[in-house]
Amino acid sequence: MCVAIPGKVIGLEGTEASVDFSGNIVKAQAGLVNVKIGDRVLVHAGCIIQTMDEDMANEIEELFKEIEDLN
Repeated sequence: MCVAIPGKVIGLEGTEASVDFSGNIVKAQAGLVNVKIGDRVLVHAGCIIQTMDEDMANEIEELFKEIEDLN
C-alpha cells in the first residue's frame, strides 16, 4: 500500500523541492505541480502530486497521528 503524505515546501532548486514533514526534510520532485516556498503539498513516491490548503493538510496530519497512537 502506498500513502501520500502532506508536507511544507521550504526550498526549491529547479524542479527539486525540499519538503518538511514534521521536522524531517526530504527532497521531492516538483515538476508535476507549480509550487512555491511555503506551499502545503501532498507527496507520493517522491513526487509532489498536488498543493493543498492548510486546513486539509492539518486534518490529514492529525489522522496520521491518531493511527500512530493506535500502536
